[in-house]
Amino acid sequence: MLDQLIAPDIKAAIKEGDLADILEYFRESHPADAADALSGLEPQEALEVLRKLEQQEVADIFCELSSSFQSGIAEQLDPVELTELVSFLSPDDRVDLLKSLPEERMDEVMPSLDKSDQEEVNRLAGYPEGTAGSIMTTEYIALPAGLSVAQAMVRIRKEAPDKESVYNSYIIDREHRPVGVVNLRDLILAEPESLLRDIMDDQVATVGADEDREESIYKLTKYALVDLPVVNAAGAMVGIITHDDAMVALEHERTEDMERFMAISGTHEDAAYLDTSVWAHFSHRVVWLVVLAGFGLVSGAILQGFESTLTSLMILAFYMPMLAGTGGNTGSQSATMVVRALALKEISPRDALRVLWKEFRVAFMLGLILGALAFARVVFFSSGTLLPAGLGMFDIGLAIAVALTLQVISATVLGAALPLAAARLGADPALVASPALATVVDITGLLLYFTTARIMLGV
Repeated sequence: MLDQLIAPDIKAAIKEGDLADILEYFRESHPADAADALSGLEPQEALEVLRKLEQQEVADIFCELSSSFQSGIAEQLDPVELTELVSFLSPDDRVDLLKSLPEERMDEVMPSLDKSDQEEVNRLAGYPEGTAGSIMTTEYIALPAGLSVAQAMVRIRKEAPDKESVYNSYIIDREHRPVGVVNLRDLILAEPESLLRDIMDDQVATVGADEDREESIYKLTKYALVDLPVVNAAGAMVGIITHDDAMVALEHERTEDMERFMAISGTHEDAAYLDTSVWAHFSHRVVWLVVLAGFGLVSGAILQGFESTLTSLMILAFYMPMLAGTGGNTGSQSATMVVRALALKEISPRDALRVLWKEFRVAFMLGLILGALAFARVVFFSSGTLLPAGLGMFDIGLAIAVALTLQVISATVLGAALPLAAARLGADPALVASPALATVVDITGLLLYFTTARIMLGV
């Protein structure tokens, strides 16, 4: 028995035609560990192993694979194999797989499914990607409030084998709206003759099927829930989002935010780095880089506009990197704080004035400290530099210190304002919180720097 498998071990076993130890490992391991072992293979190689496992084992491992790897394996299956695999998947995983396949492959599978499964696939597939409905499952326990505890337990035992989650049972009214929830602990401790309406918790958090999936993640976290009911526009319960599915969605959201924060466009799928083509990497990065490079030309135009100032006082050029770096750092700090607060719903765009006032005060104090350091650096460590007649190092140090202080203040306020403005317009705050911010800060910083020097030094 192998304690740990890596891709070369599996490849060697496939080549030798001896998969006994490999299969034993897969049967005894958690599906996630088995999926990790398979991820280093080509889809065709992984399929050679999966074909020798029981179908339920295959489905459990398959669900732990990345969506791109799932699609690669599914493309290798004949229609009968694909239909059999799909039938063993939970409703949400089934829909995710079918939506990732070409339309002709989906058409091969759909007629072979039960009518109820077809209707369920069509219903779940109708929810747009990124919504709560797109990550929910319809396998949950729903009970009327008039049942006794004993009756409820009988019903749960009957329905449990076909449900993804059975810890919570949701109490519904005649319109199928959730009015309460009981968990297994409540049922075990209650008297058998007690009615569900008397022991249920009537404080039920819900999320709309068309709401952003981030809202479901927020509520699951805020209320420390195992699963979260999903309701339609009429308030009727249509599914639940389980904690594990929410964690998968959270990882996707983090990836999406991280990539947007670094100006990477595209669909932000969970494909592994090495599984993503060079062209895909290029296309995801090039658009924003071209746009930002275009804005970067504005910085050159500003330098050209202040050419006479820079020529007459070359010492200003020595401190431009410090100005740009400090502005970028303070702006990024401010943006990070605001984006995080927006994500955690600690603030909203309505709090813009309060946020900007707070960031202004923080920036003012930071600016004083950094400006003082810049002044000391210029005055005490720039001796020997040639200066125009009538100007001293004290004058230049003061001008640079003032410019740096103004840059810190403007960069910090911009770092807070841009994410707030994006959120107000319905865009992702992370999209403007790093590269776009850095470009804007560079432009405003150069304007402040040379304008301050020209006014205070008369050059």
